[in-house]
Amino acid sequence: MTEFLIKIFIGKNAKDTPDTRKKYGFLSGVTGIILNLLLFTGKLVAGILSGAVSVVADAVNNLSDAGSSIVNMVGFKIAMTPPDREHPFGHGRAEYVSGLIISFIIALMGVELAKSSFDKIMVPEEPEISGLTFGILFASVMVKLWMFFFNRKLGTEINSVSLKATAADSISDVTATAAVILGMAASVIFDVNIDGWAGLLVSAFIVASGLKTAKESLSPLMGQMPEKELVEDIKNTVNSYEGIIGMHDLIVHNYGVGVTFISFHAEVTSSMPLSDAHTLVDGIETEFKEKFGCGVTIHIDPVDIDDEETAELFRAVKKAVKEIDEGLSIHDFRVVKNPAGNTLIFDLAAPYKFRLSDRQIREMTVSGISALDKKAVPIINIERQLAELD
Repeated sequence: MTEFLIKIFIGKNAKDTPDTRKKYGFLSGVTGIILNLLLFTGKLVAGILSGAVSVVADAVNNLSDAGSSIVNMVGFKIAMTPPDREHPFGHGRAEYVSGLIISFIIALMGVELAKSSFDKIMVPEEPEISGLTFGILFASVMVKLWMFFFNRKLGTEINSVSLKATAADSISDVTATAAVILGMAASVIFDVNIDGWAGLLVSAFIVASGLKTAKESLSPLMGQMPEKELVEDIKNTVNSYEGIIGMHDLIVHNYGVGVTFISFHAEVTSSMPLSDAHTLVDGIETEFKEKFGCGVTIHIDPVDIDDEETAELFRAVKKAVKEIDEGLSIHDFRVVKNPAGNTLIFDLAAPYKFRLSDRQIREMTVSGISALDKKAVPIINIERQLAELD
């Protein structure tokens, strides 16, 4: 069914174009609005007839999902707006903002439903459960299961955070409705009234879903670390070029799905002519634009690998740093030779949330270098990695 809808309403257009992404968003939004309004109506009728607060709570949850679908559609429309003077990198992050708004709506509904359920626990009323109520709830589970696979498929197709969040919300709704069904079944079989408790459980699922969605939406807005798979692909692509010795200081700027800028330092031998180095990085930039669909800025770092003494010192210092912790790495290594003692200048990169402070790292590194050469004077710039290259 999902493939059929994609074929009818979207076709075989390229998935990474703004127009196609908007179509995916609208397909998900319209489908969500129609199905959630139908579920809301059916559950509301069943809840009123039975007097079960848990069913009414589940109905209101579906109404909030319909509202979320509207927010999602608006977010996609804004995200696809072309760049302008105020927003030269486009409006792609609006998709993350819509996901964040959806999460607030979900969490707020959960809190309100928790209050209603708590009142029902304090002043219980025996619900009148019928086969119609069970039938509506079971049908709801089947519809929400389909919506989960539907939105997960759409979200994967265009790598959309908000659509994946919608899919996660659907599976949370399945769990919540299943809890209502089990609660009502327990009431019928064991003649106990746990309607209020079932409603409270539903609200807990709703709040948890809202918080999870908020985290997934906030992370890219706050500037999250790039995925390890992307970093590994970038590293392998750069290192595949003859003349590249290594790379460091990788930064991936995300301005929304499909709008990414990458910058890094590329190491080349200091004996390479500047014109050759320029031609080399030009080739890398061209491939990056084709392969990753992004803008890229490359800073060239000359490395003196032809001098055996410098190369030997580099290997020794690298080994000393690795003995402190395998997560540490060095780059931009230079040696200023002096009869009184060589000056070793380099950058030392440490992962974020590293177990040692910068002061501790510096002291241990200096101590390790002193053990190798007491006359050496290390000048160390400690930095925190913006991408995990090692």
